[in-house]
Amino acid sequence: MTPRVDQEALKRTVALAAVDAVAASLGAGQIVGVGTGSTTNHFIDALAKLKDRFEAAVSSSIASAERLAAHGVRVVDLNDAETIAVYVDGADEVEPGGALIKGGGGAHTREKIVAAAADRFICIVDDSKMVDTLGAFGVPVEVVPMARRSVAGRLRALGGDVRERTGFVTDNGNGVLDVHGLAITDPDALETRINNLAGVVENGIFAANRPDLVLVGAPDGIREFAPP
Repeated sequence: MTPRVDQEALKRTVALAAVDAVAASLGAGQIVGVGTGSTTNHFIDALAKLKDRFEAAVSSSIASAERLAAHGVRVVDLNDAETIAVYVDGADEVEPGGALIKGGGGAHTREKIVAAAADRFICIVDDSKMVDTLGAFGVPVEVVPMARRSVAGRLRALGGDVRERTGFVTDNGNGVLDVHGLAITDPDALETRINNLAGVVENGIFAANRPDLVLVGAPDGIREFAPP
């Protein structure tokens, strides 16, 4: 019988690996960008032990900001940060070229903003998130409320099964449409195409700004690769 894999243990392991990856470069005055999600929560808990070695953190969500603050980590607004040394975040899917789907928690707009502002972007996942082609996990699309119906129709025209995330509001005050059933063979093109729809704030395909390093927690240890 194949032993059951403890996904939480893999998430903790890869989060610790990420802390090790950024620890050497941490220094006075530096700011660390922190994402959102279950794997990132383990990173926050481990990073807090090094809080005296860096200036502050910029968070991609209210939830992560609250978790950082609870650990005594100073949290600053992105507009008050001159530079972000490194941004660390998880993903819902990662394909071999390093393109991601993010936004299962609905924070993908802020995640994309902070990732783009950082000097270095490190993605941390357990091996269940590795896929050959993006799309099994629905693509989250943050949309201005008044445009929800029109955007949903245009997303269906792209071949997607569109489902409104009922009762959910992003930290930006918008709704989310989850688009299922897309085989994403060209993530760069689809990311742009969706974002060009009037009323879309941002979608969860991270292709234009791929991570610089992906750390993967697997039963046989940590794997890493740098997307081309």
